[in-house]
Amino acid sequence: MDQKLLYKIVVTGRVQGVGFRWSAAREAINRDINGFARNSSDGSVYIEAEGKKEQLDSFVEWCNKGPRLSKVEAVTVNVYPAVNYTEFRIEH
Repeated sequence: MDQKLLYKIVVTGRVQGVGFRWSAAREAINRDINGFARNSSDGSVYIEAEGKKEQLDSFVEWCNKGPRLSKVEAVTVNVYPAVNYTEFRIEH
């Protein structure tokens, strides 16, 4: 059985006001990933994504591209033990 991991992801660039959180939620749900996405005051998007490594790595690949109107400059990922999120939500 694959062990779940928690990826704490920070995406910088033009990622607010372009539907990044909503697109990230759709991509996460499609990959069976739980967690949340929220805008940060510095203009970045912060995501906690929990799932299997392969799913998370695929999600990080998507984060490097983002939705059509975004312009991703950098994605940082830190890996932690799972905390057992039960859904993926958008926080405000």
